[in-house]
Amino acid sequence: MNSKNIKNMKPFRLLAIAALFATLLLISCQSKEQSSAPPAPSEAPPAASGVSEAKPAPAEANPAENAPAATPTAEEPPAQSTAPGTRPAQPTPARVAPKDPNVIMVRMKTTKGDIDIELHKDWAPLGVARFRELVDSGYFDGARFFRVVPGFVVQFGIAANPLLTAKWDGSEIQDDPVLQSNTRGIVTFATAGRNTRTTQLFINLGDNPRLDNMGFAPIGRVVRGMDSVDSIDSRYGEAPQQPRIEDEGEAYLSREFPNLDKIVSARVID
Repeated sequence: MNSKNIKNMKPFRLLAIAALFATLLLISCQSKEQSSAPPAPSEAPPAASGVSEAKPAPAEANPAENAPAATPTAEEPPAQSTAPGTRPAQPTPARVAPKDPNVIMVRMKTTKGDIDIELHKDWAPLGVARFRELVDSGYFDGARFFRVVPGFVVQFGIAANPLLTAKWDGSEIQDDPVLQSNTRGIVTFATAGRNTRTTQLFINLGDNPRLDNMGFAPIGRVVRGMDSVDSIDSRYGEAPQQPRIEDEGEAYLSREFPNLDKIVSARVID
């Protein structure tokens, strides 16, 4: 090749080099664009059907979950369902009155119905102790109401068995002071004078305050069954003779005064 041809090739070579450089620059730019584009999804999206596919509604936000937990402060106490200082309503238990240690209840079952007597040790401690002793021994069981004076008193306390009556002979107790009045329904020991109380008692059918000044100290009162007391047979009045009742007991009364009412049993009850 001669020098002329060499001279003619220089411009062509320069143009080829320029074209090659432009091609390399274009390829480099395309590579950068492809590397910055997001990757294609692994699955192709479903073909459009003309109707937009329904999407599940977003779950409603729960304010309690998103809100910060409330913290009580000294200035703002937490809300309460009831007024401060109060308690929820509670069932009220039945109230039971405390038992009075000075009171003893005795139930006398009679041929006219039950008679409940409330004894008061604070009225007459000696008299109540004797009555309780007689009740516990069964002394009154079968005894008759041998003296009935309407509007005044019903009297009892001589045993049906004369041997039992004799057992208590000579067992007089000292007097109690008279702290209550002999009004209707009051139970009191009978006496033959000072410090002579033994086994006989009476129930006042009316108000008898004159007995108070005579030393008759009440020991209790009828709290249930006063209608039974009022209905005790009074046809014989004061006819039965006390000495004969003491000596013969039920045999005498059932023969001579068969309609007299009686005490079937007397017991202490709660």
